[in-house]
Amino acid sequence: MRYLVGMNFARLRKEKGFTQERFAETSGFTQQYVSDLERGRRNPTVVTLFHLASALDVTPADLVAEVTSDQTD
Repeated sequence: MRYLVGMNFARLRKEKGFTQERFAETSGFTQQYVSDLERGRRNPTVVTLFHLASALDVTPADLVAEVTSDQTD
């Protein structure tokens, strides 16, 4: 699950045009946290998922959704 969240977060962050650094500046998360999250080294809480999703203007469910092949193209 950590890897799925990290992969979804990285994809959505890039789709929104954020670098890790810019996301960290605007969201209040550290760049190190963002990096660790994307590499599957963090296990975010439900509250953290909510805050990450809010900062990306997506739903928390988007961060835990299974990725389909058309989403990765």
